[in-house]
Amino acid sequence: MRRTDRQRDAGFALEIIDRCAYGVAAMTAADGAPYCIPLSLVRLGKFLYFHCAMEGTKVDLLRRDPRVCISFVGANQAAQDDFTTYFQSACVEGEAAEVLDREEKLRALRALCEKLTPAHMTEDNFDRAMERSLARTGVWKIRIRSLTGKEKPRPLSLIHISEP
Repeated sequence: MRRTDRQRDAGFALEIIDRCAYGVAAMTAADGAPYCIPLSLVRLGKFLYFHCAMEGTKVDLLRRDPRVCISFVGANQAAQDDFTTYFQSACVEGEAAEVLDREEKLRALRALCEKLTPAHMTEDNFDRAMERSLARTGVWKIRIRSLTGKEKPRPLSLIHISEP
C-alpha cells in the first residue's frame, strides 16, 4: 500500500466487509482480460461466501483460475470544499472453491440471508426456500489470504455536531 498513513488494521477491514451489502470481485478470463462482477457476500470466519447459478461465466472462470480480488467500499464522500474524497475501503485477495457439503452450503446461505434479508428470516420461509432451490443453487467460498483496510477520514473540524 503506497499511502501507509491511510492503512487500517485487519479489524477495521473485517468491519467494512461485514457492513457492506456487496463487494466487487475481480477475476481473470482465459485470454488474460479482467472480469469484475458485484457479489453479495457474507463472512464466516476466514471465508467469504456467495451464492450463484450452477453455471455461467463467473463459475467457468473460477474453475479455471480460483484466484480473486474483492473490493469493498464502506463509505465514499467527495469533499465539498476541496478536491478530495473521504472514504473507507477493504480489499481481499484469496482463492475460491465451490461448496459441495450440504451443511456448509446451508450455513452459508442462512448467514447470507440473515445479513441481507433479516426481516424475512423465519424458519418456515428459509426452510421452504431451501427445499425449492438448494439443489440448483451454487455456493462458493473464498479463503481470505490477504486483507487490507484503508481510510481517509473526514477531519473533525469538518464534522458538524449539532447542539442538544
